[in-house]
Amino acid sequence: MKTLEALLKEGTKVLENAGIKEAGLDAWLLLEYLTGKNRAYYYAHSDEQTDIETEENYKKLCRERAKHIPLQHLTGQAFFMGYEFYVNDKVLIPRQDTEILAEEGLRVIKDVPKPSILDMCTGSGCILLSLLAKREDAIGVGADISGEALAVAEENAKRLSLEDRAIFVESDTFSGEYFQEKYGNPIRKYDILISNPPYIPRMEIQGLMEEVRLYDPQMALDGGMDGLYFYRRITKQAGRYLKPGGWLLYEIGCSQGAQVSELVKQAGFLNVEVKKDLSGLDRVVLGQKT
Repeated sequence: MKTLEALLKEGTKVLENAGIKEAGLDAWLLLEYLTGKNRAYYYAHSDEQTDIETEENYKKLCRERAKHIPLQHLTGQAFFMGYEFYVNDKVLIPRQDTEILAEEGLRVIKDVPKPSILDMCTGSGCILLSLLAKREDAIGVGADISGEALAVAEENAKRLSLEDRAIFVESDTFSGEYFQEKYGNPIRKYDILISNPPYIPRMEIQGLMEEVRLYDPQMALDGGMDGLYFYRRITKQAGRYLKPGGWLLYEIGCSQGAQVSELVKQAGFLNVEVKKDLSGLDRVVLGQKT
């Protein structure tokens, strides 16, 4: 049997040999996930012996991570805006850059009482559910074309005790029954429409890192030939679903600020801005309905 320290060193070496960028961190996170021991415990008890089952399970996890399977798919955990979300290979893994989008969403509804939120291409539901968790008076709808993704979002709503303020609907942008008057449904209007749509140009997907290219769902990446397909499609109808003064907010690729801003302006939105992420790259476009 190996000690915690020996097991961690072995896992780190396996990941380093596989070219995992943050091998030491990932090896630690897998050990923490499996044993439930935090760093303080580890430093005080690094010579503690592990049992055979723990050792074998840890080695298995490290072998899987060495294949560039995302860490979050192995643990089923991802963290966003301070909350833990369940994820699997049916949804895009929440990323820190997207927190800029969520923060802008919170900013524009800061003075709006009981805000209503529409999250288009909701995936795991992390954006919508984080906004609802931060604003206890808000309600929201998450829409996605993937029923498997919506199952993940609904599970996250339950885990965060938000199922009474969030509903999730299957829809290819606005084409689903929920958004159609012809099915007897009213046109519901929202204070913000927020979206992190697929925006990778199709020909660039094969050049992405393995963790993304091989394991993120293709439909969550593919933004059409120029990456702008969903921005055009959503922007064209967004005004119909926003209240006067409501906001449209997008996450964008770092080279798409000018193009997406122009689409939003051409649709009649005012106060159009591009916001940068912590690396100084364009990350969010927002505009306000007149």
